[in-house]
Amino acid sequence: MSVVRFGGVRFYPDEIRDLAIAWIALGIAFTVFIFVVIGRPVFPDMLDALADPLFVEVFLTSMLTVGVGFLLHELAHKVVAVRFGQIAAFKADYGMLAIAIGAALAGFLFAAPGAVYHRGRISERENGLVSVAGPLTNLGLAVLFAPLALFGGIVGDVGTLGVTINCVLAAFNMIPFGPLDGRKVLRWNKPVFAVVFVVSVVAAAGAFLVVGIPY
Repeated sequence: MSVVRFGGVRFYPDEIRDLAIAWIALGIAFTVFIFVVIGRPVFPDMLDALADPLFVEVFLTSMLTVGVGFLLHELAHKVVAVRFGQIAAFKADYGMLAIAIGAALAGFLFAAPGAVYHRGRISERENGLVSVAGPLTNLGLAVLFAPLALFGGIVGDVGTLGVTINCVLAAFNMIPFGPLDGRKVLRWNKPVFAVVFVVSVVAAAGAFLVVGIPY
């Protein structure tokens, strides 16, 4: 597979593979987690679970919401970094992806699927903008998913889960700790951090209380 260009941004073969694997693994992890939470065991009767129409429905919904939220969050980091002249690429963390699926089997959700790594000369402001691009993308996706939540069936499920998951992703990533985006945004600009952090936390709390999770 050769380098793919989209909108002037280059995507490398290993990067495309890692994005696809992380997307699928997150979809599986969230689906398994939902099944465990609602009391429909996946392990050891995995063949029965895979044949369950609900499993397929939850997996597709997860791919369109959790997977898309993660994918576009990371791509936002990459696109902004490239705009600032960086060489940037996503790398999956296969160990953490395996832990995510194992944790889901145990009934709790933990996901650190990988990250966009970029290199080159960059200012603190530019690095802050690269970091805040991910959470802002998730907030934007939550707004886009919101109208779908008004419908019934799988469309409504996609909308509901899309709103809640993206709000949670935004709030979680804005925590000013460790490698999370919030720490870099805070270091760059405290007022920007405060606004995005508060909006993200309020949105996540509101999503849980008002929108919820469809299963």
